[in-house]
Amino acid sequence: MPSVPIDPSTNVGLDFGIFTIPQSLVLQIGTASMLAALVAQEAAIQTMEAMGEASEELFRGERLPILDFPEQTGK
Repeated sequence: MPSVPIDPSTNVGLDFGIFTIPQSLVLQIGTASMLAALVAQEAAIQTMEAMGEASEELFRGERLPILDFPEQTGK
């Protein structure tokens, strides 16, 4: 089976007429943005879990101050 030579000029990337963006640059930008999105997603999940745990503690009343009620005398 004969191999087909790949002409680098046909595999240029995004052509906007005035300038051309190489495919390798598009791939690098896409990869970096996806990795950044995954890291941001993980940070957002951890932040939401921490906020949920903090609100649970607040509503449970463990962090509320103990109030001194006056003792009722008489009747």
